[in-house]
Amino acid sequence: MEKNEMELFFENEKKDKVNRFRYLNAFAEKGRILFVGSSLMEQFPIHEILMADHSDLVIYNRGIGGYTIPEMEETLDEQVFDLEPSVIFINIGTNDISDPECSVEILIGRYEHLLRRIKDRLPETEIYVMAYYPANNRDLPVPEAFREMMESRIRKLSDANREVEKLAERLNLKFINVNEGLEDETGLQKREFSIDGVHMYANGYRVVYNNLKPYLKHE
Repeated sequence: MEKNEMELFFENEKKDKVNRFRYLNAFAEKGRILFVGSSLMEQFPIHEILMADHSDLVIYNRGIGGYTIPEMEETLDEQVFDLEPSVIFINIGTNDISDPECSVEILIGRYEHLLRRIKDRLPETEIYVMAYYPANNRDLPVPEAFREMMESRIRKLSDANREVEKLAERLNLKFINVNEGLEDETGLQKREFSIDGVHMYANGYRVVYNNLKPYLKHE
């Protein structure tokens, strides 16, 4: 099916980010900490939070908004391998979940293939698999199509997190549930954190950072 103008725009935007990373990686120090994934990682304001925390950790962020697991497989050099990280925190798959045709079983199959490729190429690297953040489809000024996408995501989130945790255990990786403090009493993303029901303001990411902090250490 022919892609519309908006789809082509976002596809070109993703390609541009990959090109930018290719140039940036030439200046990156090897053996540092890497944050990688889709928009939920790309929008993580980790550098501002580290400065506010008076931390001297060096963390590179190579998230790309809109990315699915198969897309990340195609750009592992730019997002992961070129950096030769000592530690990886990964959050990828929420765009796969949002596709009604992508079951949790398909998601896990894709994720396993991706993680095995990273493990095989970087056997000494610590890999932390992060839980998917909660979403919220209530009382938000978003288009109906986006609301339907969120409903598809919310229906799958709990099952996906359970299966991703099992996957991490099966591959001898560490799974981190970063969601403590993000959810309201119904299990949805708290309204005060939510930009659009999926993406979060910096206050939400501060909660995630606090949950990650025990795992962030000098290489």
